[in-house]
Amino acid sequence: MKLTDLNPHGGIGANCLLVELGPFRFLIDAGIHPKMVGNATMPTLSELPPNSIDAIILTHCHLDHLGALPVAARQQPEAMIILSRPSEVLAIRMLRNSCNVMKRQRDELGIKEYPLYSFAEVEALENRTFALPYGHTRSFTKGDEEIAVTLYASGHIVGAAGVKLTYKHRNIFFTGDVLFTDQKTLPGASFPDEKFDTLVMETTRGGQPRDEGKTREQEVERLLNTISRTLENGGSVLIPAFALGRMQELLAILEDAQQQKRIPKVPVICSGLGLDLVNYFDTISRKLGAVKFRRNIMRSLGVQTLKRFPQPGRSPGKPTIFVVSSGMLVENTPSYAVAASLLGNHANSICFVGYCDPDTPGGKLQATAHEEEFAFDALDYITPVRAAVERFDLSGHADREELLNFAHRCEPRAIVLSHGDPEAREWFSDQLNDSGFGYQVTDPVPGTFYNI
Repeated sequence: MKLTDLNPHGGIGANCLLVELGPFRFLIDAGIHPKMVGNATMPTLSELPPNSIDAIILTHCHLDHLGALPVAARQQPEAMIILSRPSEVLAIRMLRNSCNVMKRQRDELGIKEYPLYSFAEVEALENRTFALPYGHTRSFTKGDEEIAVTLYASGHIVGAAGVKLTYKHRNIFFTGDVLFTDQKTLPGASFPDEKFDTLVMETTRGGQPRDEGKTREQEVERLLNTISRTLENGGSVLIPAFALGRMQELLAILEDAQQQKRIPKVPVICSGLGLDLVNYFDTISRKLGAVKFRRNIMRSLGVQTLKRFPQPGRSPGKPTIFVVSSGMLVENTPSYAVAASLLGNHANSICFVGYCDPDTPGGKLQATAHEEEFAFDALDYITPVRAAVERFDLSGHADREELLNFAHRCEPRAIVLSHGDPEAREWFSDQLNDSGFGYQVTDPVPGTFYNI
């Protein structure tokens, strides 16, 4: 297998791998980088000759894997787009939202190259997608050569898939983003129990050791205890959440807790894209059975829409739960505004439930000590950190020990590291090289061609 990482920045973001097997050339994902703007967000797709790609395989619908798909499709007009059936339901909606965000950033920030693609280009993708059910194999031929593609549920979010390519009796497996543990709305990964010649695996949590004895169920309990205590003491709770997957899981957790009287019945406020995706999750649940979520959860919780951003330093007049994006408190998002309203009040709590890049406002807030000042630069507002700021491990990614054990079970000859910061990749590289199993371990340098 020949492999090139087209993410020019390395790490996490603009995920896109060029994979060549005999005459076949595939892209695995085509994402945008969440910390960059303009053309810098893109993978280096321009270096690919036109019509040189047979298929683009999408692992899931987070924008760091999906967001550049219309550009890749524009430059590769004959490439088929292969994705799971739930992802087929979600992809166009996620890309429409991305186009809207880019238009807003063009107007507000003067980014002239935005939007990178049009609504028409997004809609045109529907005619090029091939939805492959989990566990079903589709073979493709080119001349007298054949390759087989199989997708497996990876547990990360609804529709997320690991990808197996079989070519001349060689099996190559791409984990994509993976979670082996069950979530409230989604079962954990269902990967094949077999050996692979080559394993390409994510390394997101390689820099974080496992907390012994801590389970996802215990973290949910701890979150609910914090919510209950905060509300009963007259405070409000902010849970910054990614719109796709995490918001819906949290709503299901909250609804179950209210039904069991674990937390008081108070207003629950949500925002934007995550609310709209509720309808898509309901459709996927009813028609495909790939997720356990129905829209009647919203009625049971009495979910309300965040109609306007609150004023900095002004908490709600009564206890309230906010489940709003972004999950990392990115500037000019609902969670950023709500955090500015709650942070200066001892009665409130801000509960992070997923990964926060250290350079984002969410990451910086978690690194700020209690009573130290925190600056909301986009709002020109500074406040002491007085609300409780807590982190709960409800990550959508497997921990590093689970991934390492999976790699050992697969007994691959070669392992390629992907989707992780340098520290995370280094941990995996050291562990794999010191394991005594003789793996050929590759941590690809962006833009460099590798013969695996």
